[in-house]
Amino acid sequence: MTVLEMENKMRRIRLEKVTLNIGCGTKTSTETAKTILERVTGTTAVITKTHKRSTFGVAKNRPIGCKVTIRKGREEFLRRMLEAKENRLMKGSFDQTGNVSFGVKEYIDVPQMDYDPKIGVLGFDVCVTLERPGYRVKKRKIASRIGKNHVIKKEEAVEFMKENFGVTIEE
Repeated sequence: MTVLEMENKMRRIRLEKVTLNIGCGTKTSTETAKTILERVTGTTAVITKTHKRSTFGVAKNRPIGCKVTIRKGREEFLRRMLEAKENRLMKGSFDQTGNVSFGVKEYIDVPQMDYDPKIGVLGFDVCVTLERPGYRVKKRKIASRIGKNHVIKKEEAVEFMKENFGVTIEE
């Protein structure tokens, strides 16, 4: 048997989704945030609303931000977002379950994006969710868990990003 045949297919890490988020609060217009996300992604953005009465001192059911989830073409899209960060990520950007989050300070840092004076300059957060085959178990209505050996660890996520996206990890 070769090394490739011995590798377990269920241990392969893959990119599940990329989520972009702009938290507006009460200062920034949610329409401005929605416009930026739609320009960057080319898809429709969703306005997020508060759920509880005490969310940051804002009343219930009021707009507080905007988000977009990318599932189709996520690898190419993530490469564009990493270019905005010059293919560098901090080690602290990785959480203990293998997800990655980083911020883009200005939307004009993204390749192929032009400045629009009507919008101004606004940044956003990028959250990358990684998974392994078999992770749909956690999405079932019946309560079930992913085994501790199957959960993606921080070191595995770092190696995945280095190998597949050519990212440099800084301390």
